[in-house]
Amino acid sequence: MFDYRRTHTCGCLNKEQIGIPVTLSGWVHRRRDHGGLIFIDLRDRYGLTQLVFDPKITPEVHSEASKLRNEWVISIRGKVIPRAEGMANPKLATGAIEIEVSELAVLSTAKTPPFPIAEEDIDVNEELRLKYRYLDIRRGAIAKKLELRHQVMLTTRNFMSSRGFLEITTPILGKSTPEGARDYLVPSRVYPGNFYALPQSPQIFKQLLMVSGMDRYFQIAPCFRDEDLRSDRQPEFTQIDLEMSFSTPHDLMQLLEELMKTLFTEALGIQLTPPFQKMSHQDAMEFYGTDRPDLRFGLPLIRIDDLAAQSEFSVFHEQLKSGGVIKGLCIPGGSEISRREIDDYTQFVSKFGLQGLAWMKHQEEGLSSNIVKFFSPALLEQIKQRLKAEKGSLLLFAAGPEDRVNQGLDHLRRRIAKERNMIPENTYAFLWVVDFPLFRWNEEEHRLESEHHPFTSPHFEDIPLLKTDPLKARALAYDLVLNGYELGGGSQRIHNGDLQEAIFTALKLSPQEIEEKFGFFVEALKYGTPPHLGFAFGLDRIIMLLSKTENIREVIAFPKTQKASDLMMQCPAPATSQQLQEAKVIPAEIAEITWI
Repeated sequence: MFDYRRTHTCGCLNKEQIGIPVTLSGWVHRRRDHGGLIFIDLRDRYGLTQLVFDPKITPEVHSEASKLRNEWVISIRGKVIPRAEGMANPKLATGAIEIEVSELAVLSTAKTPPFPIAEEDIDVNEELRLKYRYLDIRRGAIAKKLELRHQVMLTTRNFMSSRGFLEITTPILGKSTPEGARDYLVPSRVYPGNFYALPQSPQIFKQLLMVSGMDRYFQIAPCFRDEDLRSDRQPEFTQIDLEMSFSTPHDLMQLLEELMKTLFTEALGIQLTPPFQKMSHQDAMEFYGTDRPDLRFGLPLIRIDDLAAQSEFSVFHEQLKSGGVIKGLCIPGGSEISRREIDDYTQFVSKFGLQGLAWMKHQEEGLSSNIVKFFSPALLEQIKQRLKAEKGSLLLFAAGPEDRVNQGLDHLRRRIAKERNMIPENTYAFLWVVDFPLFRWNEEEHRLESEHHPFTSPHFEDIPLLKTDPLKARALAYDLVLNGYELGGGSQRIHNGDLQEAIFTALKLSPQEIEEKFGFFVEALKYGTPPHLGFAFGLDRIIMLLSKTENIREVIAFPKTQKASDLMMQCPAPATSQQLQEAKVIPAEIAEITWI
């Protein structure tokens, strides 16, 4: 049997190895028959090496090489020789040499692939790529992202270990606890009618590890959420999860900034300069309409409620009377934008519940549009000053409920910046968003609910507000944002029993509800709990940003589609009636019926 164990990979040979015998194994990347010499580009995950088969040297091997086709797996023995004069390929690490092949073995043949493997630049339908994901990885682009993912995980482990953190694995099968999304449930065969839940995060377990005295924990943890998906979200994802005792948010932020600095240096050779900028949640929403603003460009949202109230524009007046707001957006150089493009922007923001956009152009003669007649010259001047509008600018205004105005202008701001090339390349704008609200109001149920989870500590000076005005209480919570993406979030946890009871009271949780949802955890907190806090990064999102892609599926080996299906394995798939019966999901008498 041919010994296919490699002496070298296909990406490492150069002039220094000329003359030595080698054994290479890999895939046929390309085959070129020049009517005498046959050239094969051999590929493995390390690179390409050119093989040459000369009929004058090894006629039998040359004859076998004529039968080779793309994606066949072969192994060869031969000698490293320099390429002919003028034939070197400077684009390849191995471009100065080739292998003069003396022995060849075909290890497996291959069908014609559903799309070209050797041509990375050919655009292939994503559904086809996902169905044949193993071939898509073989093309190279995703393989490079998986290598980057490995490097980030390895660097993270080394970094956290050097700071005294222990990597501890927490359970996958657990209890369903409220964490903001639907759980994936797993039926128990041993306890009929009962279910495990796959973890949305290791939140409860990592806090219990602090109660256990483990002091500093981290984990690269698989997590699961049954929620609507988008380009930066998957039903199963990976977190860099950590928790630490006897520390403050300032300590944690310094640690995480140092981790980001290390990752960017190791992965991209980019030097970050902490500390990162901080912004309150209130300011982020006010000036950018989102709690994850992209700060690589300007275009802040500017409120003009007071100026609009002094105008004669009835649309603005109606919105203000009904409790709405008016915000403006100044686009430098935007006076060249046509009415048709503005109409397109209006149609775009309508998807977010806005009924329209008002506009003004700052031209030589001043502000002009079909609504300027409703504003006095003094008001127009104040609008120019507040929005810092220079000549040549376009001013866009949205009016309506604050959440709709914020959402619509946030998305419009990002779109305009992208279309008008306002986003500088290779720029990484990190931002800490802090001082989140502790609670939000649930209109349907007419009660408070936690903005994050009920174990998030309020700012200590805001504790009296729990009884008087809980919606004004701020959480000791913090998110790290990069270029408009939330990289992760965390908070100071509650470790005081009285404060925890006050939170439950504000949430109007009954003793029975507390026992059912959190009983074991509340009990654990009674046995001496240290002050502790934590954080969780979305690993997939970090890799997505490091590899400069906007599609999270590109950085996961075997991802799901946007509808949470696996096209390769064809799942989710029906279970057999026998499986359902064994899992006690259906009773035996129903299992006799054919299950569809």
